[in-house]
Amino acid sequence: MSAAVARTHAQADAVVAPEVTLIEVAAGAMKNNNYLVVDPVTRQALLVDPAWQRDKLEAALQRAGATLSAIAITHAHFDHVHLAGELSAAHDCPVWMSQCEIETSGFDLPRLLAIDETPRTLGALRIEPILAPGHTPGCLCYRIGGHLFAGDVLFIEGCGLCRDEAAAHAMFGSLERLKRELAPDTRIHPGHTYLRGPGVPFAELLRWNMYLQFPDQRSFAAYRLRRGQDPRKLVAFR
Repeated sequence: MSAAVARTHAQADAVVAPEVTLIEVAAGAMKNNNYLVVDPVTRQALLVDPAWQRDKLEAALQRAGATLSAIAITHAHFDHVHLAGELSAAHDCPVWMSQCEIETSGFDLPRLLAIDETPRTLGALRIEPILAPGHTPGCLCYRIGGHLFAGDVLFIEGCGLCRDEAAAHAMFGSLERLKRELAPDTRIHPGHTYLRGPGVPFAELLRWNMYLQFPDQRSFAAYRLRRGQDPRKLVAFR
């Protein structure tokens, strides 16, 4: 192999670090974290779970000098998809959602694209969808470089609500999978902020996020489904 060919292969295999911008949006008391993920090579951009304040999202795109090429949805609750259709139409880009989430939620859009765990590319970025059921049946996380966009699967201080015991068991399995597969220095970007802001290394969550400490699904489910939680926070389309 020539030196030039070797360099080409090395460049293709290199992991390009994305530019990540947190965009905090709100509608009344409902507050969400949206994320703009930009490929520094091509300036193609991905928006994760766009909602509530389009002006903020468009301004972030403009400041980044980026073109919106795709919208990545973690799950179909309204506070995570509110602007997906509007932005998809305005920027002529697809909206990604897991096939399971589409089927179980009834969510639909003209440019909706059902995806699985097959890695995707956006410019020079490698995007790895990770199925993580529990909060909803078809939740996705997106691993991009050293970042995980976790939606309502994993928060800095906790994890998403679960509707019933089966969902809690699924959530336990999803968190266990993340514990096996994520590097300790992976930066966690959840859909909501409670105490600490996004971008905390996974190693820190492993030490003090209590939902990552349970030894089995039975004890996890018993605590996750404890009394005093409000099931109305779980939004569905039907």
